[in-house]
Amino acid sequence: MAMMSGERYPDSVVDDIERLIQVDVGRNVTALFEAARGGLAGGARALAAAEARVGFITGFYVPLGSPPAAETDGPVGTALLAKGLVEVGIACRLATDEPCRDACVAALAGAGATDVPVDTGDIATMIATWRRAGITHAISIERCGRSADGAPRNMRGLDISSFTAPLDDLFIAGPWETIAVGDGGNEIGMGSLPRGLIGQHVDHGETIACTTPSRHLIVAGVSNWGAYGLLGALAALRPDWRERLLACLDEEHDKAVLEATVNNGPAVDGVSRLRAMTVDNLELAVHHNKLREIRALVEAWHAV
Repeated sequence: MAMMSGERYPDSVVDDIERLIQVDVGRNVTALFEAARGGLAGGARALAAAEARVGFITGFYVPLGSPPAAETDGPVGTALLAKGLVEVGIACRLATDEPCRDACVAALAGAGATDVPVDTGDIATMIATWRRAGITHAISIERCGRSADGAPRNMRGLDISSFTAPLDDLFIAGPWETIAVGDGGNEIGMGSLPRGLIGQHVDHGETIACTTPSRHLIVAGVSNWGAYGLLGALAALRPDWRERLLACLDEEHDKAVLEATVNNGPAVDGVSRLRAMTVDNLELAVHHNKLREIRALVEAWHAV
């Protein structure tokens, strides 16, 4: 679906949204923000200008969590973005692995997106399923990817391949366009950045840096913010979608999704490793302020 003719092209508001989501929360990733600048605009334009069918990839397992579970960052943002895209008529499905499946299903239920199919199991079968479904865009959000030695590693450098299916292979299997969101250097898509850059700035960076690239890479302070940013950018680019997408940038909606993910997944905070209503050890108020700022930017631009 093409952009409405005669619309002003809102480069500035999308750039402002990118700046809002690129706030370092303690990982020393400012240099990664700079290297990936423009990724939000590229990914949003790709989605806004196409008859899209989206396949999401998410779920980052925390084996030392209490309890061991998927982390809250990733499934929550993915579910909100999927809900928004479904509301504007874009078919979506989600791929994860069995250890993260319950958290992803719970997040989708919390978002009211229960009609989004969840794929797990054999990678070759998932690739075939996505091709039959006509997927045009693969979007990976906070999904641990393979490092230089082939192992997916968390921010502590721990090899989590026993809990992590190689969904990198699905992401790059095509013919879909690829968009990725990450916040630490070890996520699918970060292979678009030089490994040395990640190694220079991020703890254990040389070891954990993901080698799987993405055509459009969005580096955010928290990966869920990247999903918020895509909702906001698409709302700016597509005025015909605006109200339905901005409805997903709602604090109560976000809280309901997080609550469902934590309680029914279960899911844990990836930093504290506790089953709590936090994401990356940041309270809800921090994330909800980000939602409000993004929504306000789009609404102010539209009002001009």
